[in-house]
Amino acid sequence: MKSTRHLEKHYSQRIGWLRAAVLGANDGIVSTASLLVGVAAAGTSRSSILVAGVAGLVAGAMSMAAGEYVSVSSQADTEQADLARERAELRAAPAHELEELRQIYVARGLDPDLALKVAKQLMERDALGAHARDELGLSIVHTALPLILAAVVSLPQIILAVPAGSLFSLAALGALSAKAGGAGRGRAVLRVTFWGALAMALTAAIGRLFGTVV
Repeated sequence: MKSTRHLEKHYSQRIGWLRAAVLGANDGIVSTASLLVGVAAAGTSRSSILVAGVAGLVAGAMSMAAGEYVSVSSQADTEQADLARERAELRAAPAHELEELRQIYVARGLDPDLALKVAKQLMERDALGAHARDELGLSIVHTALPLILAAVVSLPQIILAVPAGSLFSLAALGALSAKAGGAGRGRAVLRVTFWGALAMALTAAIGRLFGTVV
């Protein structure tokens, strides 16, 4: 009898990259479009709008890159510290660590004898990996669109064309992310377009207010 491989795929397996992709694209579109709309609402020239857009795009990209690097590095440092501590505990008190792993499996629904057997077999194969996975929860193992619109449409149309194009992109992004994640498209599209429209409306109001004052 041939062995069969587990080929079933789950939407939760996509959460990591899907979240990062949606967050990055959404942030780029909303932040750049909002900045352009705000500057345009203040009644400035096309060159000023484009300079502000490019500066905001670069600053946003660098900010996200730096923030992601710091976040990932901090998480990696914490995980490595936990693994080092677990490695030391396995050397110092292997029996205690075996009991700790057994109790985890009992809490998950195995009977005590079976839990002990599973814990022993897993620790014999890869003690650190078993504790990292089951105790610590570790595993050892679109943004230029608003600028393009601002560059190609006439100056009076920027304040309408940029939000319209950006909201269309956000809606498409929401639909794609919902499909990839197995969720309902309508709610995802409504959620992302609502917050994008709100951000642009607020920046436009601020730009018009301060532009009028100046």
